[in-house]
Amino acid sequence: MKSLFHFAYHVSNLETSRHFYSNLLGCKEGRSTDSWVDFDFFGHQISLHLGKPFETANTGKVGDHMVPMPHMGVILPLDEWVKLSKHLIVSGLEFEIPPIIRFNDELGEQRTMFFRDPSGNPIEIKGFKSFEAIFDN
Repeated sequence: MKSLFHFAYHVSNLETSRHFYSNLLGCKEGRSTDSWVDFDFFGHQISLHLGKPFETANTGKVGDHMVPMPHMGVILPLDEWVKLSKHLIVSGLEFEIPPIIRFNDELGEQRTMFFRDPSGNPIEIKGFKSFEAIFDN
C-alpha cells in the first residue's frame, strides 16, 4: 500500500463544509468534534478545522490558465473524473476553470477542473487515462 496524504486546513463553517464534501463530492465523513471534521477525500484524509481560510490568488500559470495558488486536489482515474465532472455540472457548481482537457495530444495530457469549497478553498481535480503517465517528463 502506498502512503496516504493528510491535509488539514481552515473552513469558515463546518455544516456547509459537511454538506459540500459529503453530499456534493461524495466524501465519507470520519471523526469530528465541534471544531473540526475529517473526510475520506478520494482515499486521502483531509481535516477541516474552523478558522480563517488561507489566502489565495490566481498566480499559477499552467498552459493558458492562471490557477489559484495555493490549491489542493486529487488525481482520479479518467472514468471517475468524467463521472464526477458530469455530476458537478448537473449540480450547478460554479467552476473557477470548468472541466477541460489540458495539454491535448502532449506528454502529460490530462483532464482538469478547478472550483472552490464554500469557504473559498480552491480544489483541483485531475483525470489521467494512465497513472503511469502522471510523472512522465
